[in-house]
Amino acid sequence: MIDLSPHIGPGTGVWWSQAGAEPTPLVHALLDQADEIGPVWAFCGLSWDQRLVQELPRSVSLSSYGALGQLRRLSRAGRLDVVPCHYSALPRLFAEGALPVDVGLVQVSRPDADGTCSLGIGVDYIADAIAHTPVLIAEVNEKMPATTGTPRIPLERFAAVVETDRPIGEAPARAPDDVEQAIARNVAELVEDGDTLQMGVGSLPAAVLDLLSGHQDLGFHTGMISDGVLRLVEKGVLTGARKEIDPGLIVTGAALGSSELYDRLGDLPVEFRPASYTHSPATLSRLRSLVSINSAIEVDLTGQVCAERRRGDYIGAVGGQVDFSRAAALTGARSIITLRATSNGDSTIVASPGGPVTTGRSDVDFVVTEHGTADLRGCDLPQRARRLTAIAAPEHRDELTSAAVQ
Repeated sequence: MIDLSPHIGPGTGVWWSQAGAEPTPLVHALLDQADEIGPVWAFCGLSWDQRLVQELPRSVSLSSYGALGQLRRLSRAGRLDVVPCHYSALPRLFAEGALPVDVGLVQVSRPDADGTCSLGIGVDYIADAIAHTPVLIAEVNEKMPATTGTPRIPLERFAAVVETDRPIGEAPARAPDDVEQAIARNVAELVEDGDTLQMGVGSLPAAVLDLLSGHQDLGFHTGMISDGVLRLVEKGVLTGARKEIDPGLIVTGAALGSSELYDRLGDLPVEFRPASYTHSPATLSRLRSLVSINSAIEVDLTGQVCAERRRGDYIGAVGGQVDFSRAAALTGARSIITLRATSNGDSTIVASPGGPVTTGRSDVDFVVTEHGTADLRGCDLPQRARRLTAIAAPEHRDELTSAAVQ
C-alpha cells in the first residue's frame, strides 16, 4: 500500500475522481492512514464505494456536490457535507480554493510513448481541479481507456503512482420498470429529429434512449454517457450531424456504464471535456437544438422543481440540472423534467415544495410523469396548476385541485 504521509498531513485538502474513475486503491489508502495523518478535508462526487460509506474515519470531513450513489447513506448518518452548487460552478470553486485543492487522487490510463496519461472516463470536474492542485497522486490502471478531448498529463506530474490492472467500475444495472417505461414513452414523443440531447444515466434515461431508435441525426452534449449512447451510435441514430457546435461528436465529461461501453469508447465519435466546457453557459447558449431531460423528486403546482432532498434527507444534487434546463429553456429547444407520480404512496406533484427548489419554474417547459405530459410554456399560474394536476396520480388529483383554488 502506498504511504500517503509524505504528501498528506493535518489540515490537507484532498479531492478525488468520481464514479467509474474513482481511484479506489488510493481512497482506501487514505481511509487506512487518515487517523495517523491527521484531520483531512476531502471532496468527491458520485461514489459506489461501500468501504467509504462503512469505514469513513472521524478524522476525514467529507463534502460533495450531492448525495449520490452510496453517499446517500453517509448523508443520512450526518457524515456528508453537501455543497449546493451548480455543476458549472465547480471549476471556479476549485480555482478560488473554496473546495480542497492541496492534493488530488486520480485514476488514469497507462502512459503512451510520450509518457503522458489520459484521465480516461472521468474528466468532468477533475480536469478543472488539476490546474489548481499542486500535488497529484495517480492510480495508473492498465484497463483505463485513453480518451480524447482533453490534454493528457505527463507522468512526471504525479508525485506518486500506484499501478493496477483492475476492471473499471461499472454502473449498477437495473432494467426500467413499467412506470419508467411509461415515462420514457412520453418523453420520447417530445424528442425531434436533429435534437441535441442532455440526460443523465440510469434506468429511465436508458429507457428513453432505447425508444429513440427511429429518430434521425440526434446529437449528444451531456455530463455523463451510458450504454444507451453506444446502441444509438450503432443504429446510425446518434450522428450529431445537425449540432451547432462540435458537429459529429458526442461531448461528455464522463462515462458510466458497462465494460462493453468502456472497451468501445475508442470506436465512438466521443470527446471527453471538462465541466468548464460541458456545463458552461457560453457553450450551452450556442446549442440552439439543446433538449435537456432531467429528473425530479417533487414538482409543485407552479412548476418549481425539487431534486435534492426528500423528507429531510439529501438524496440528490443540484448538479447540472439548472445549467442545462436553463440553457434549453432560454436559448435551446426544450427543457423537460421527469418524475414518478408517486413515492411511497405520496404524490410527487405537490401544492408546495417539501424541500429546496433546485430549478425555477421559469426554466421548465415540460413536466412528464407516467400519466402524461404537462406543457407549461406560456401558461399562467392557474393553467400550470391544472396541467400539472392532470398528470398527477389519479387518487391525488382532487386534493391538488382543492389546494390550487385556495
